[in-house]
Amino acid sequence: MVYITHALVDVLLDLASDADPDRVTTGVSITPAAELEGADTIPPETPVFTDFFLPDPGNAVNAVFGVDLSTPARQAQGQFVSHPVRELEVTKRDDLAQVIFVAVPPWELSEDTFGAFNRSGERLPLEVIDAQPPEQSLSE
Repeated sequence: MVYITHALVDVLLDLASDADPDRVTTGVSITPAAELEGADTIPPETPVFTDFFLPDPGNAVNAVFGVDLSTPARQAQGQFVSHPVRELEVTKRDDLAQVIFVAVPPWELSEDTFGAFNRSGERLPLEVIDAQPPEQSLSE
């Protein structure tokens, strides 16, 4: 089971909608469920996708080769990619990660428009939870 917060899904879908008809690719990271408010129903050690990295549209290496060098791999445990041409699947153009979230239009949360996949392209069970990550400041 892959867990993601509803707030993160909303932000990712907004990024995809704003970029349409272009694709968006960005890293997503996890927070242990024990550190989240409202994640009491899942085991405390369970990783929950909670955060994203701002996409870098000026990254030429990413644009040409599909490799994101702007975010160290240890910080992003997953990847989000939008497919404006309605491919709800992992494609050869997508950056590989252990978990890849894919969205297609219309940019809304449903089984037909948003899903989680492994690097082999197999769809993973996904649960969207209403939990909040801890408050952080930019000085941390």
